[in-house]
Order: sequence, then structure tokens, then C-alpha cells
Amino acid sequence: MATSVWGVSPCSDLFLKGLQLISGTNHVTSHNPPATVEYLLQGAHKQRGCFSKANPTEGSACSNTPASFPFLSPQAQRPWRRTGMKPPAPAAVGVLLALALLALIHLPPPPDHSLLPLLASSLPGPPREVAAPLSGGQAYRRRLPMPRTHLQQEQVPGRSRRRRGLERDTPPWLSADDLQKMWLLSSGQVVSKTRVPAHGQIMRVRLRAVGDAKGDAEGDVLSASPEGDCQDGRCGLIKRPGDLYEVLAFHLDRVLGLNRSLPAVARRFTSRLLPYSYTDGTLRPIIWWAPDLQHLQDANNDQNSCALGWLQYQEMLQPHRPMLVARDAPCSSIPHSEWSRLALFDFLLQVHDRLDRYCCGFQPDPSEPCVEEMLHEKCRNPAELVLVHILVRRSAPSRLVFIDNAGRPQHPEEKLNFRLLQGIDSFPAAAVATLRSGRLQSLLLQSLRLDRELWESQGGAEGLRPLLQTIDRRAQILLRHIQEHNLTVFEDSPR
Repeated sequence: MATSVWGVSPCSDLFLKGLQLISGTNHVTSHNPPATVEYLLQGAHKQRGCFSKANPTEGSACSNTPASFPFLSPQAQRPWRRTGMKPPAPAAVGVLLALALLALIHLPPPPDHSLLPLLASSLPGPPREVAAPLSGGQAYRRRLPMPRTHLQQEQVPGRSRRRRGLERDTPPWLSADDLQKMWLLSSGQVVSKTRVPAHGQIMRVRLRAVGDAKGDAEGDVLSASPEGDCQDGRCGLIKRPGDLYEVLAFHLDRVLGLNRSLPAVARRFTSRLLPYSYTDGTLRPIIWWAPDLQHLQDANNDQNSCALGWLQYQEMLQPHRPMLVARDAPCSSIPHSEWSRLALFDFLLQVHDRLDRYCCGFQPDPSEPCVEEMLHEKCRNPAELVLVHILVRRSAPSRLVFIDNAGRPQHPEEKLNFRLLQGIDSFPAAAVATLRSGRLQSLLLQSLRLDRELWESQGGAEGLRPLLQTIDRRAQILLRHIQEHNLTVFEDSPR
């Protein structure tokens, strides 16, 4: 019987087919063994004194293959004849198993079924670099494409509802849109700035989101167009350090389910584009700039979407006013429920600028702006009183937008302005339920904890607690007002 150079009988088709299956190729023959198999068999033969490719002289000692061991050549089985013993069949099985295991170890993985690209493509987040192995053991780096999303498409990093750094304990009253805008305001790079007319200490800035190289290039181009560079919603208003209360106002708005304030965060700025007074380490609030706020064309009344006097406002709140009057009245597109939300919000924060900029509802101190600007004197003639900062967005003309919400955190309790509640006969049920729950302070702490700059600057929960207690006491006073005047609540419309 003829034998191959690696000591296996060519008639052992089963053995060869097994090797073909193990090695993944059809080119394994008795004269063309895999290198690993050849090396292993030669070593096994040498231990038994059989023929080896490296030592052909031993071949004379191996001949006359016994029928009971058909997988080995005569040379490989001759030592067993000298001892008069029959070669054991388990030895052949052991050799086959060893060959199979070694061949499986050395098999390369199929190139089209690597798990690395699959896992990388399934991970959420911005474009990232992953290492791909090369045949030489090296690695190259390639960028995996990811679709870009517009700012208004509410996906936060982590590309789920929460961004990295905001993932844990994110309260449910903050939407994905809120978190995305808060992230932009807190970490976006300033790429251009614009002064706001008639507001000397307020700066509008365009922000580039982290990792958005395209946005940076666009910002450099658009900075020459101060009126048109914020239409994509990537701008914010940097306000005075004394306006930090606006950040608390934003969280109060969300906790109560009103959802009428614009996102706001506290931040320290370092950009060289800003004046030194903005980069000296002082904490300032930055408010998201809504690009579609509707302003009147009147230069003297551009802080309103509609001109509304106090008497007109009170008439509009009447439950049984004539339909014709309602249609012709200013701000007729704004429903009664919006004014209820505004009154509740302004009372808790004691924001007077919108509904009572003249301080008619309390006795102001001589240092109050309404006294210094001689506005308080107009309280004698209600026909001269007008509302300001009554704004809506072009995309939602029936929903008020609450701006300039700094309010008066230290306003004394004995001087609370109840004029803000005048004409309001019902309030949103969800907000009232939150005020009654006794959990207002804890909910606000949970929400404010997300603003790390504000949280640390105020000394955490202990530093914020006196301020939250003030709001909570005002909430209890408002609840008593609702009860004493038999006022009702209404179910909120969808967000």
C-alpha cells in the first residue's frame, strides 16, 4: 500500500475529509497536509520510531501496516510488530481529536461576521472611532458614519432621553428637548456675540455644540449677520449675575408642569470673544434664545407680541364677555388658561414686570425701579397701565412664553402682590396638586441638582433650602387664596 510523506495511508478518505472540514479547504490531500498537522504527526511518529520527513532513515523500521490500524502507514506501525503487540485503537482516536482541536484553534474568523462593527454601529452617540484589526496584528482607525440630527429633533447624547452626565436621576418633568438645550447652553462653545439693543448688560451668543465642527465653521460665517445667525436655535442670552434666579424659575416651571419658560442654566464663561466682565469667573445665567418669538413692529413696544392694557386684560378675563368683543380684543388667540398659568407662576416668584410693572399691588420702597422711574404714580389712572413681556411664538401663537423670570426672591411676605391674581378664577390642576403635595421643595432640589454650577455655587441643598422655603410658603398662601375665594382647577392640556 502506498503511503504519503506524512505517514497517512492515502486510502483513509474519512481522515482526509475530516481534515478538509476542520481546515476549511478542499485542498488537503495525502501529499498536501496543513503545516500544523504535518508537524504534529511527524513528532508523533518520531516518538514511536517511525518514518519522519525530517529523518527518512527511520523509514526502514516501519512496514507491513496491520489491518487493525488502517489510518497509519506501514512505517508508522512497524514498531508495534517488533513487540508483538496490537496497536490500540484509542491512540488513533486521540490523534484525530488532537488534530481537530489544533485545527480549530488556528482557524481564522470569517471576515464578514466580526462582532466589532456590529457592536460599534449599535452603540448610540456621536461619530466615533473604532479600531479594526489588520492581518499583521496592527490596527487602523476609521470613522463610523452617524446621521446628523437637527437641534429641534429631541435626542440627547446617549441619544436616548438623557445625555451623558445627566443620565442618572433625571426627573421626568424635563423633556428630551429641555436636556438637549441645557447641554448646549452649559457646554457649547461661543462662536459669535451680539449686543441686545436697550439691554446693555445682556449678550446674545451663538453656540457650537460639542463635537460639531460644521457648526463652528457656520458660526464664523454667520457672525456677520446678527439677525439671521440664530434661526437654527443655537443661541442663548447671557444675563446679569443678579438674574441667577431665572434658573430656579425654569425648574419651578417644569416641576409644576407649566412648560412655558425657556431652558436656562448657570455657567462661567472663558471665551476670548466675550468682554472681561463676562469671563472673570462670575457665575451668570444663560437662557435659550427662541428664534421665533413674535415681536410687535413698534420700536417702543417690541417686548410684546400684542399690545394689551390692564383694563383690556381684566375685561378679557371675564367669563361671560360678548363673543364680538373677544374676537376684536388684543391677544384674542391666547386662551383663559394661559393667563391662569402666568398668574400662578408670577405670584410664586413675585414677578411684577409683566402684569404689574407699576407696583400698584403693594407699597414699593423708594429704591424700587417703579418708583425711581415714576411709574408708580400712574396707578391713579388704570387706563394708562399696560402689560409687558406678553409674548408668544409664531409656531404656537396660543401659548404664552415666560421670559425675564428673575422675580423677587427676597420680597417680604407682608407685601406679596395679590394684584397678580386679580381676575383669575381657576388654576391648572396638576400645578395645584403639586403645591398641595408638600413635596415642592424636594422636587425642586431633585431638579436643581442637575445644574452643577448653580448647585455648588449655592452650597447644595442646605444653601438652596431657605430660598425654596420662601417659595413653598408663598405656595401655601396661594392655596389659602384659592380656598377662601372658592376658585376652581382645570385639567391641563397636552404638553
